[in-house]
Amino acid sequence: MDSVNATSREALDPSSLESSIASATQGVLGFQQPDGHWVFELEADCTIPAEYILLRHYLAEPVDTVLEAKIGNYLRRVQGAHGGWPLVHDGEFDMSASVKAYFALKMIGDSIDAPHMVRAREAIHARGGAIHSNVFTRFLLATFGVVTWSAVPVLPIEIVLLPFWSPFHLNKISYWARTTMVPLMVIAALKPRAKNPKGVGIDELFLQDPRSIGMTAKAPHQSMAWFLLFRSLDAILRVIEPMFPKSLRKRAIDAALAFIEERLNGEDGMGAIYPPMANIVMMYDALGRDANYPPRAITRRGIDKLLVIRDDEAYCQPCVSPVWDTTLTAHALLEAGNAQAVPAAKRGLDWLIPKQELEVKGDWAAKRPDVRPGGWAFQYNNAHYPDLDDTAVVVMSMDRMRREHGVTGYDAAIARGREWIEGMQSDDGGWAAFDVNNLEYYLNNIPFSDHGALLDPPTEDVTARCISMLAQLGETEKSSKQVADGVAYLRKTQHPEGSWYGRWGMNFIYGTWSVLCALNMAGVDHKDPMIRKAAAWLASIQNEDGGWGEDAVSYRLDYKGWEAAPSTASQTAWALLALMAAGEVDHPAVARGVEYLIATQNKKGLWDEQRYTATGFPRVFYLRYHGYPKFFPLWALARYRNLRNTNSRVVGVGM
Repeated sequence: MDSVNATSREALDPSSLESSIASATQGVLGFQQPDGHWVFELEADCTIPAEYILLRHYLAEPVDTVLEAKIGNYLRRVQGAHGGWPLVHDGEFDMSASVKAYFALKMIGDSIDAPHMVRAREAIHARGGAIHSNVFTRFLLATFGVVTWSAVPVLPIEIVLLPFWSPFHLNKISYWARTTMVPLMVIAALKPRAKNPKGVGIDELFLQDPRSIGMTAKAPHQSMAWFLLFRSLDAILRVIEPMFPKSLRKRAIDAALAFIEERLNGEDGMGAIYPPMANIVMMYDALGRDANYPPRAITRRGIDKLLVIRDDEAYCQPCVSPVWDTTLTAHALLEAGNAQAVPAAKRGLDWLIPKQELEVKGDWAAKRPDVRPGGWAFQYNNAHYPDLDDTAVVVMSMDRMRREHGVTGYDAAIARGREWIEGMQSDDGGWAAFDVNNLEYYLNNIPFSDHGALLDPPTEDVTARCISMLAQLGETEKSSKQVADGVAYLRKTQHPEGSWYGRWGMNFIYGTWSVLCALNMAGVDHKDPMIRKAAAWLASIQNEDGGWGEDAVSYRLDYKGWEAAPSTASQTAWALLALMAAGEVDHPAVARGVEYLIATQNKKGLWDEQRYTATGFPRVFYLRYHGYPKFFPLWALARYRNLRNTNSRVVGVGM
């Protein structure tokens, strides 16, 4: 107990706090790229590196034994104690991840009698076998001939020709689903077979003949009535699809190719995410376009740019996050505010200016045709798919730089970003990540949507970010209908215990941080019951060590709220920033959280974090941002110091 008290006294000593901030600032500055931006690794689960291996063998590309060995080392290291592969660090067994990882390791050359392969196979068998793989995995297995095409939903390519008023239309699903499905529909129409020179299969993972299995069962999120309706439609389509006129099919494939080729996006790839990029390469292969065909070759090079290769291991990222990393790092450095931090932040923000999309009206314009483009994408280039979260955070960082440091040159970018976000508010008062009014929830019941992530509806965290931006630019509930409607949306989405859901960060800690920042900036009284309840809830879930943590299990469909987990630096920082936004700078929980961050800082001035604290798709796909434990703790510590040095104790910015 004495040692804990000693640490506490040392942590709250101003000189110790200042030393920690200085060390963290130097650590973050060390990652700045020569042109001024930051980009940190973005790690998902084993599925993307496993799919990368399988893609190479699908195409019969020359075997790169060195690279395969490194990816194999990565896959073996992240295998869970349960024998399979999880979606997060120390997470539960996931069937599809386990099937893909096993398949990739077998493809690399691992013996099925190797201990780790035996453990994986036994874990898969114990849970009913690979028949329980999800739809995306089944499509992959169908192309390798492990299962037949009867095991996957019918995806008629003719869908691309449907009018907007039809129940299913590409612009009624999310950008990630849209970009993934279009090339996949071409593949489903052509039904190609992987070249697979080694002839590797995984029949041993099934408890029955894999070529005898039919469609997937109803997913837990799906309504039985809707599911049965769509299953019936699938059965009808399965019978009549072969009868579709060849001329109609050709017209549909041509339309799909036109859609894709308008959005190819160079080496950054369509949608700038791995799944559509891989599907496009396989699609062109199925169409008979060789490896030198420019659209195929450029996309294939883009996939290799996602690789992270180290001395002993390698993995493939789902995408890259330079805009997000750069703007968040700039916020942290502006909070740190020293003579090195501010100029570095300016270089990052200057790098962001030309990344704003001012010309291309992306897919979002289908529902907002009169809104001018003005957003930023998440990746280096992704003109058709800018996102609101990035845009709001970039605008706030630029506004902060001009207000606090008198830097000019950001006004036009801020104005266009604001204009775009104001035009992208959904009718319910919320904001989504990429689209507007993407509310066709019935589509999550189609057989293809067993993952439940077909849509991009408004969410609490993105809504909060957009309110924060508008409020930081001077708007309030009284002066702005957008802010008033947004705050009303947040009032109705607060959970009974006081938290808010976090769609893009894990989970209720992230959502609550986002919302409290927005409410504070929008001028909602800190005594408002909504804020008091949220602050009390955050203090109540603090771990014994002073930090905060939350497990991915909190995304469970049978809502039970926050799920305890070991403390992480990033989630602790969110909780601290949230409490300070709620006016609780002097709360004992804040002091304990600051102590935790200082005590766990490593010798490089940063923090070690193995756990995943971000979300791609709840319950399906999670993310580990390697930058989060670098810039978020710095941000929280500097915010604490700055507020303690003022009389008002009020956070004056949107984040």
